[in-house]
Amino acid sequence: MAVKVLVVDDSGFFRRRVTEILAGDPQIQVVGTANNGREAIEQTLALHPDVITMDYEMPVMDGIEAVRQIMQRCPTPVIMFSSLTYEGARVSLDALDAGAADYLPKNFEDISRNPDKVRQMLCERVTALARTNRRSLGLHSTPSPAAAPAPGLASRPASGLSSSAPARPTAAPAPSAPVKNSPAPRKRSYKLVAIGTSTGGPVALQKVLTQLPANFPAPLLLVQHMPAAFTKAFAERLDKLCRISVKEAEDGDVLRPGRALLAPGGKQMMVDSRGVVRILPGDERLNYKPCVDVTFGSAAKAFQDKVLAVVLTGMGADGREGARMLKQAGSSVWAQDEASCVIYGMPMAVAKANLADGIYNLDEIGRYLAELG
Repeated sequence: MAVKVLVVDDSGFFRRRVTEILAGDPQIQVVGTANNGREAIEQTLALHPDVITMDYEMPVMDGIEAVRQIMQRCPTPVIMFSSLTYEGARVSLDALDAGAADYLPKNFEDISRNPDKVRQMLCERVTALARTNRRSLGLHSTPSPAAAPAPGLASRPASGLSSSAPARPTAAPAPSAPVKNSPAPRKRSYKLVAIGTSTGGPVALQKVLTQLPANFPAPLLLVQHMPAAFTKAFAERLDKLCRISVKEAEDGDVLRPGRALLAPGGKQMMVDSRGVVRILPGDERLNYKPCVDVTFGSAAKAFQDKVLAVVLTGMGADGREGARMLKQAGSSVWAQDEASCVIYGMPMAVAKANLADGIYNLDEIGRYLAELG
């Protein structure tokens, strides 16, 4: 069954272009379009799309408020489009807080110059999110300051779907047999905690890191697949929310307990045995910049069996080979469980390779990390 997509954007050009790109994939069907947030809610309730692409700046109701209301009434994976700027990063992070599952840069030049690249990236994200665990959607969204329904929608049931509404169709395959979660880990000390994540990671990292005390005993390295313009804004947001300190890593930074260093987008982050961080240019041979495997691999070499690596939600298998190197050195590896992941890709790759010492849900990961202190 084709993945059903709703395209939301106030730009007629962008709506048409996104529709054309998606329609070129035989596994995807664009079932509708909307040009503002209120229409997006109405179309979501009427069409039950599997995935929504959403612009931010629109008349009547902006994309973030639309995402927030959709998550409250009819949780659906949303990909947010935003500009590759600091402000675009802020908007994307706000959208993720509201419940969006992922974001993509709204780059008209790429659409014109690299249509094949844009097509591959967008279609891959859409098909992956159609298989997402809907139980993980909307759980972290922040309520709207004005919780009243959008104009014209007040007569609908508050949930968006009455008890007699038909079951929501989905293109997702039947879930694989769940991996049983692990018992609580044994307490031990570490010289470094390294966390890698991708799709769904900003919200997951926020949930984990906000549980850590200010006197957390180990330094942390964070690798989130994210564009260069976004990581500084993300680090600043985490620093405001967390009791530990968080900053975008710079070349020459030194590891210290209670501080998390976030790998800058478009580059690679490594660490040496002295605890000095090295920021290197992004290698074009690598799919990910930053790459979890690169950071994990350097940590294995630098600290041998004194590292705790955590692999959170994300597409693909980045982190698996780095986790293998850490395991060979005697370090510990935790993986997020399927039920709490937005995309069960990276943790699944680690679990299926039998590299995980523990498989935990997101709440447990934060709690067990906090108990290291």
